[in-house]
Amino acid sequence: MEGFYLRRSHELQGMGKPGRVNQTTVSDFLLLGLSERPEEQPLLFGIFLGMYLVTMVGNLLIILAVSSDPHLHTPMYFFLANLSLTDACFTSASIPKMLANIHTQSQIISYSGCLAQLYFLLMFGGLDNCLLAVMAYDRYVAICQPLHYSTSMSPQLCALMLGVCWVLTNCPALMHTLLLTRVAFCAQKAIPHFYCDPSALLKLACSDTHVNELMIITMGLLFLTVPLLLIVFSYVRIFWAVFGISSPGGRWKAFSTCGSHLTVVLLFYGSLMGVYLLPPSTYSTERESRAAVLYMVIIPMLNPFIYSLRNRDMKEALGKLFGSGKTFFL
Repeated sequence: MEGFYLRRSHELQGMGKPGRVNQTTVSDFLLLGLSERPEEQPLLFGIFLGMYLVTMVGNLLIILAVSSDPHLHTPMYFFLANLSLTDACFTSASIPKMLANIHTQSQIISYSGCLAQLYFLLMFGGLDNCLLAVMAYDRYVAICQPLHYSTSMSPQLCALMLGVCWVLTNCPALMHTLLLTRVAFCAQKAIPHFYCDPSALLKLACSDTHVNELMIITMGLLFLTVPLLLIVFSYVRIFWAVFGISSPGGRWKAFSTCGSHLTVVLLFYGSLMGVYLLPPSTYSTERESRAAVLYMVIIPMLNPFIYSLRNRDMKEALGKLFGSGKTFFL
């Protein structure tokens, strides 16, 4: 889903647009989904229902484990719990509607429902990126400035950083959604995705969309480029500090504290670049849909596994949560 930030603005233009209709007459859109073949719908429903349930249960367990275990009341796990909440909300913004459409054999989403879905996708998608950047900064302070960690990452500052992340993602997402309410749409209402993609919506517009296209570019810089630069800077400093440790055991201990976060970052941004930094001539709706499934479902589903399977503290907290007193594997 994040890919609409990276598309060139010329991909939002140049399409033939049918005769203009008044915006108020557009009461709904059609979400064409991943496949229009009837025989594939039961399989898609089962697969996505299963992945959605795993995503929700896994992220809920992370939140419950962090909140219930006093040993996990640290900045790193505080941001991890918020990342899990964001992942659950991000996935819930689109997949339940997709499942409902498959179940009812309907492709309709209301105009207001489409805009609401777009707002939540933009907000939680951007929040995901911001939290990954904040978590990278947390690891940077813990490894490079351990003596100042308690003051640099105090509960007040952590709450402030979280609040800033919410504001930085909520305001642009709301502004972009409100700008879309000023756009007049044409008679063609089909969106070739399973969610309300902003660039696909602009292709259906009959009015001028230059401001909306500029907003997409601005949000791309804000939600993707800036967090990625902060993450790269943090890990350059981390690697420099880790390689300066003379003891191999000390290097491994320092690096292991950020291994899970680095895995998620590489998976997220590596997949994003591998899909979207290809030549524009290779763009296709099918590739965009595959990428959307990756970012909306698969990565949020994998995050609880990545953060818990190789984390002793998290496994012990999950064991206590289930009352077993033993190591629990998610």
